[in-house]
Amino acid sequence: MNRIKSLFSRFAAEGRKAFVAYIVAGDPDLKSTVELAEALSLSGVDLLELGIPFSDPLADGVVNQLASQRALENGATMAGIFDAVAAIRERTQIPIVFFTYYNPIFRYGLEAFLAKAREVGIDGVLILDLPPEEAGQIWNAYPDLCRISLIAPTTTDARIRHITAHSSGFIYYVSREGVTGMQQQVPANLSQRLQAIRSATQLPVCVGFGVSTPDQARQVASLAEGVVVGSAIVHKIGQHGKDPDLVPQVSAFVRELAQAVHPL
Repeated sequence: MNRIKSLFSRFAAEGRKAFVAYIVAGDPDLKSTVELAEALSLSGVDLLELGIPFSDPLADGVVNQLASQRALENGATMAGIFDAVAAIRERTQIPIVFFTYYNPIFRYGLEAFLAKAREVGIDGVLILDLPPEEAGQIWNAYPDLCRISLIAPTTTDARIRHITAHSSGFIYYVSREGVTGMQQQVPANLSQRLQAIRSATQLPVCVGFGVSTPDQARQVASLAEGVVVGSAIVHKIGQHGKDPDLVPQVSAFVRELAQAVHPL
């Protein structure tokens, strides 16, 4: 079974919530990405979102924009990222989702991209700016790759039904309007919005965009099937990217978040 589907099936049976971490591939470099991925899997991360760096990341705040810039300046390429994923797979079987915009895929070729992603061990793909109407039928040839979709606070009920009908693995709920970035509090209407999504699908829902502290992670975990933390981790990588203790620093930070999602 696909690693993502297996994870959520197992966690549903056990009454557990998933902790999802986001990092940018190639930040600060691809060797560190491999080391970070392994360390995160040992620090309580259940699913890894691996961002493909892009020069115009419209949905990302400044923290993730700078991470993409650092990765590109340090020579990250699609070929190098695929090699990094293959190296990660030699160390851990953590489920991995590519988090990307469509432009890098378009340049690589959608069918070639999906085939290579499956070959190196990717479990799902989330394309932020590709609506289901534009995705075409190529996806049908890769049923073992989950097609992760975003739903926003402004998404209508009819649109939620349409999006979820073309999704698999899990739904990524964007908890607030705007771009990625650390926030001070969890949105007050989160429970209501999750109910609207669950009325349309049985897919698990992971909540991200703004979750940055253990307390926030704990609050979200009480409502959703998964908690996504991105900018806070990427910020920590940016702070320690040139330090020899990058991996232990990030691991210690992530471990506190994981403990909030996975209480003893």
